[in-house]
Amino acid sequence: MRPRTTVVVITHNRRDELLRTLRHMTALPDGMPVVVVDNASTDGTADAVARQHPDVELIRAEQNLGAVARNVAVDLIGTPYVAFCDDDTRWQPGALTRAADLLDAHPGLGAVTGRCLVEPDLAEDPIIPELRESPVPGPDWLPGPALLGVLAALSTFRVSAFREVGGFCPRLWLGGEEELLALDLAARGWWMCWAEDVVIHHAPSSSRDSRRRRQLGIRNTLWTLWLRRPWRSAWRRTRAVLDSAPRDAATAAAVAEALAGLPWVLRHRRVVPPRVEAGLVLLEDAQRRSTARRYVG
Repeated sequence: MRPRTTVVVITHNRRDELLRTLRHMTALPDGMPVVVVDNASTDGTADAVARQHPDVELIRAEQNLGAVARNVAVDLIGTPYVAFCDDDTRWQPGALTRAADLLDAHPGLGAVTGRCLVEPDLAEDPIIPELRESPVPGPDWLPGPALLGVLAALSTFRVSAFREVGGFCPRLWLGGEEELLALDLAARGWWMCWAEDVVIHHAPSSSRDSRRRRQLGIRNTLWTLWLRRPWRSAWRRTRAVLDSAPRDAATAAAVAEALAGLPWVLRHRRVVPPRVEAGLVLLEDAQRRSTARRYVG
């Protein structure tokens, strides 16, 4: 049988973690092809992949493309589905097959997001209860709770849907980049759901600039609000986001970056349909109480 899903991994200067992930992903019984996009690493990542995993398709980006590196890979693959995997996440045996089965069975389903267990204790990621208990109404055929947001490294997408909305926005680069993509999928009529039996392990990397990631996360969240929500909702959620963020230089820099991008936002602003906005309003209470959405680091 031809594979239904291609696994796409993006990485930057995490050679050893990536190699551990590839050893796991290439040994899965699901038998899905793997593509690695190396975001211009300087630690020998690409050469190590080429040497140790010759069956993995390797794309060497000339600069750090962030999340947009996934778009580069999706442009080249020939399978109907794509599963994103970070260099510190590992899909468990059968998870890729289960996600593909759900997408096969439900043509209106654009993405399936799985259950994340955090190593070493395999406790559920704090975001998972929010997905499991999503209040977003969905059709009877949907095989799990309806979502209006996904986490890329836990998700399998229908390639045609991903391409239809243009993939990840280059301007956002990295950090909460999934929010805009998910809203654009929903606006086009694609459904997204959570699946309990699609399991992914996450071994959070210590090799990251947490302060810059927080800054990017705040900036991108604000841009997404301003790009897709009605102004009243955008203002309400902007206040909530800033109230939950530390009052420090990183937050100030994020707001400054967001404001500097306002001309771009206004040129590309496209408010979601009322049914999507209604779902987003239902999510706001859980988002205010969430421990997984605190902008710290």
